[in-house]
Amino acid sequence: MNEAPQNAKAGDATEPVAGERLAIARRERAISVHEIAKELHLDELKVRAIEENRFDDLGAPVFAKGHMRKYAELVGVSTEDVLEDYYKLNRSAAVPPVVGRKHRPPRDFNVGSWLAAGAVLIGLSGAAWWWFTRDAGEPAPQFRSVQPPVVESTPEPDIVSLPETQAVEPAELPEVEPEPAIEMTTDTERVEDAPAVFDPLPDEAPAVGPQVTVELAFSGDCWTEITDAGGRRLFYDLGTAGRVVSLRGAAPLRVVLGDSENVSIVVDGRDYTIAPSARRGRLARLTIDGQE
Repeated sequence: MNEAPQNAKAGDATEPVAGERLAIARRERAISVHEIAKELHLDELKVRAIEENRFDDLGAPVFAKGHMRKYAELVGVSTEDVLEDYYKLNRSAAVPPVVGRKHRPPRDFNVGSWLAAGAVLIGLSGAAWWWFTRDAGEPAPQFRSVQPPVVESTPEPDIVSLPETQAVEPAELPEVEPEPAIEMTTDTERVEDAPAVFDPLPDEAPAVGPQVTVELAFSGDCWTEITDAGGRRLFYDLGTAGRVVSLRGAAPLRVVLGDSENVSIVVDGRDYTIAPSARRGRLARLTIDGQE
């Protein structure tokens, strides 16, 4: 069950907590988000989620705590402090109590029960001795031998000889004149092997929707992925400050922006405004059909 993260800091504290500690330590050591993502085997969006305490983007709590523990080791921050901040932000993610072994109280020694068991054992032994010795003085019974009954042998049946059968000669069949053989002419024309004819493959299906020209201008780091209607990836890279990317593809275009506040979009020469419903924090997922 996913835990709903509490992004607000506990109480009125203004000091950095959890992922914010990790982000500050990373900047002090001049380590890029790309290097952290490579060490954690995550994409940069997940690293940003850790630094912004958006733990619900990381999946189950066990994964969130594991990524934060390894992140803290990479940047030299105490893992205990980071996890303590995590538990404060997530009230429902408290450490489970340790349950010890259940100790059984020693059983009291009962003399009466041992005496009762001994009496029962003595009684059973006496009954067994009486059972096996009660017929020792009686003579053994005499058994009369029984002869098996005599079975008379049945006479073997007489073998009756059958008369010899005479061989029957096959009837003579009428002679049948063979049909004349069909002569093959020697001047038959030779048919050259005709080349195989293959139907040409149909042309590829035309692109869905009109062609759209998109221009992206980056004012900061923003991981970007753009795919056209045919599933062709037009752009898949990290946009940096000052970079301008221009591309063209079949609409609708599917766009994913890791940090939408660091990029401006122009579609077919007109400024494009990202709808608030397409944003989730800094992450934005939108569709451009070229008709807006």
